[in-house]
Amino acid sequence: MLPTGYNMGTQIFQIPGFVVIRNEMIHETRVIPLDGRAHVGAKLRTYMGDSRGHWDGDTLVIETTNFNGKVGLTRNGNTTPVTEALTLTERLTRVDAKTMRYEATVNDPKTWTRPWTVSLPFTLHPEYGMFEYACHEGNYAMKHILSGARAEESAPQPIQ
Repeated sequence: MLPTGYNMGTQIFQIPGFVVIRNEMIHETRVIPLDGRAHVGAKLRTYMGDSRGHWDGDTLVIETTNFNGKVGLTRNGNTTPVTEALTLTERLTRVDAKTMRYEATVNDPKTWTRPWTVSLPFTLHPEYGMFEYACHEGNYAMKHILSGARAEESAPQPIQ
């Protein structure tokens, strides 16, 4: 949920027994149980890990384990690599009607010598519309569109 350059909308829904966090970037959705169930077995590991949540007063605490170590923490997961030992503890606290404080404590003893925490405000923007995040390897559309336009501009013009 750390910000990148674009497509950083986040929607948070609370439904009975769960919190759902939908990120615009890479269109990821986390469905986080709040019912006290245990994490899945240690052999089941994914790049987004296994999240469990609970309320600590007015703060939602999300504890995520079972990462597969094949993703990084920032810039679409392409930097700051982590290992399977990563645990992430996030705290979401409503500060006022338009602001939520997001705090994440990163603990990966195979990467860092001690846990570290980042905190930043999220501001409510009810007018924001989430967009599809779509790209794919080998998409040469922009290159071809621009090269075609340049060729058209440099072509001899007919005499009028």
